[in-house]
Amino acid sequence: MLLGEVHDNPAHHRLRAAALRQAIDGGWRPAIVMEQFDLDHQADIDRARNERPGDARHLIEQAKGAAGWRWSDYEVFVELALQHNLPLVAGNLSRSAANRLARDDYDTVLGAERVRAWRLAEAPDASWQAAQEHEIDLGHCGALPRRLWPALARGQFARDAAMAHLLSQHASRGAVLLAGNGHVRRDIGVPRWLERQGTPATLVVGFVERGEPAEAGRYDAVVVTAPAQRGDPCAGFKARPLPQTSADSAPERA
Repeated sequence: MLLGEVHDNPAHHRLRAAALRQAIDGGWRPAIVMEQFDLDHQADIDRARNERPGDARHLIEQAKGAAGWRWSDYEVFVELALQHNLPLVAGNLSRSAANRLARDDYDTVLGAERVRAWRLAEAPDASWQAAQEHEIDLGHCGALPRRLWPALARGQFARDAAMAHLLSQHASRGAVLLAGNGHVRRDIGVPRWLERQGTPATLVVGFVERGEPAEAGRYDAVVVTAPAQRGDPCAGFKARPLPQTSADSAPERA
């Protein structure tokens, strides 16, 4: 199961937590794969669980990676994993690795073993590539030069392929992915990589805000909420100099 989100919308987190809790109360015991934790911090997650079993805040403090996540929204999912002794899996490529992918190829940054396991050697087809580059453009508020779109798309592909690989590893017991709507989309995101890796996604739910695109083919089901209160997410980006090839500059919208 893949559950999307708009990262800064508290209603999405509450609704997803309620749905996941209901499924767990009904006997489901999935691995919980979270975009919010970087792959590099899996050992920190495991160590924190041993140090203070049941202490979600300690785990988050020890394992949180990139800045910008509002961890109070995600604590409930960590608590569910700890309470029911579920695998808690760091799903995301680090920003430093994504930034390197904007400059270097997959083998150089990730190594041959990961490229093979994640099925990254075969390039996405032209329509998939174009759709992902379009999302890169939208995510950068139209301010990014076209020449940089393929470089940043490479990092997005790697992130999605990594999360797909982790879901595949836990498919036998069941797994749920908590990630942004851009990552869970069937047309360009993790489900495409799951198919490539031989483990098709079973259910994809987009949690979107009223007025946000939710075209047929993106999700199997859609939950629509009111938009969160926020300023213009593009204002700060447009005020900064353009990056050379950096993934750090994009607002978190995927």
